[in-house]
Amino acid sequence: MTKKSPLHEVHTGLGALFTDFAGWSMPVRYASELAEHKAVREAAGLFDLSHMAEIELTGPEAARALDHALVGKLSAVSVGRARYSMLCAESGGVLDDLVVYRLAEEKYLVVANAGNAAVVAEALRERASGYDTEVTDRSAEVALIAVQGPNSPAIVGAVCDADLTALKYYASVPTTVAGHEVLLARTGYTGEDGFELYVDAAVAPEIWGVLAEAGQPHGLVPAGLACRDTLRLEAGMPLYGNELSTELTPFEAGLGRVVKFDKEEDFVGKAALARRRDAGAEQVLVGLTGTGRRAPRHGYSVLDGETVVGEITSGALSPTLGYPIAMAYVPPALSDPGAKLSVDIRGRVEPVEVVALPFYQR
Repeated sequence: MTKKSPLHEVHTGLGALFTDFAGWSMPVRYASELAEHKAVREAAGLFDLSHMAEIELTGPEAARALDHALVGKLSAVSVGRARYSMLCAESGGVLDDLVVYRLAEEKYLVVANAGNAAVVAEALRERASGYDTEVTDRSAEVALIAVQGPNSPAIVGAVCDADLTALKYYASVPTTVAGHEVLLARTGYTGEDGFELYVDAAVAPEIWGVLAEAGQPHGLVPAGLACRDTLRLEAGMPLYGNELSTELTPFEAGLGRVVKFDKEEDFVGKAALARRRDAGAEQVLVGLTGTGRRAPRHGYSVLDGETVVGEITSGALSPTLGYPIAMAYVPPALSDPGAKLSVDIRGRVEPVEVVALPFYQR
């Protein structure tokens, strides 16, 4: 059965077009995905991310449990800060990429992708079983609302009393919005400044309304999953199922930095990841730019001359830059910026050039 966000009726009232995403009925766009994309780059967008999973770890050994379960050193994260990390299999393959918030000395919040929610919850429970910690899936109780874009500090600042000037990127603070307790995080997936609000699912419609009203003078518009995808692609951010999978380790994705071999706790996948680090990846993730209006799409072949050398993982006509952009896995020998390759776009070969990621920086 398809799940519905606590904000489903709100989206219906706004005329949203829905799509099935990881078993959830979520708004893909409201009016125009290009207009929504532009609003986030120039003003602000309001997103419903309630399909994401929230899993809490509490107890004296929560930090050690996460150091064992994930590739990062979560014990080194200060209270009030967050870190991007990954859950890997024994083989080193990525089961999910995550954001982990340290809410207190003995309390963490792990935020997982909707499609991997059950896998992550089960893996965390299993890997934490030998530690003095409790793993609780809070996903059904929590709604997640994001305000992203250059005007987001003015909008969020108008509805809460948190000191936003002191709230750094990848940090969080408890605050109140409309009298309701909220975890406010300065995180996001768009390449812009922005905030994510973890709220009680029952009050999500009220908080959405308060934010929408506060955002009116600042050009805030509701924004769907379609523009979220083009925004994250421009920012060079990986999407699980496209750039990340169980077939790939963090090293192929250029994210080897998130793997911390120097921590005291042994962690799942350590041996396989050390082998991959030492051997070097056979395929690496690169950015590609093209000309014209025909965009490479997921699954299209990347060519060096007439030889297939890789595959597009994500691609689109960039609304901000005005030309085709894509990410793809190619051999390391073809990964230097400036390398000339091509893509088979439905039988027509189009030239592309390797570029450094991200495509866009604010």
